[in-house]
Amino acid sequence: MAHGNRELVTEFARIFYTERDPRTAFARFVSPDYIQHNPGLEDGPEAAVEGLEPKFRAEGARFEIQRILVDGDLAVVHVRASRPGAPPAAVADFYRIADGLLVEHWDVLQPVPAESANPHPMF
Repeated sequence: MAHGNRELVTEFARIFYTERDPRTAFARFVSPDYIQHNPGLEDGPEAAVEGLEPKFRAEGARFEIQRILVDGDLAVVHVRASRPGAPPAAVADFYRIADGLLVEHWDVLQPVPAESANPHPMF
């Protein structure tokens, strides 16, 4: 099943992050019973779409996928996010998959600092 999960998450990520089309991505790949752990959003796909669409559709917004990790029914998408008026951020979106759909989400965001104590990039 993990191979199918990788394909599912990869296609979801392409539409969601690269094409910046939350509505289509959520309609195709997210369960109606979507559980949301981000404290700024309610459960369900529509709340996520309504909360994210303005950020994703903003002119100049970019969400560059750095890597996708899939382990059984869990997946992580590591993203470099940038949009006008906001500092760039490293984002790790965690998803749980069941019955061919994304059913649960957690995220961790870290602003990219102007200076680093080491020479290693965040991405």
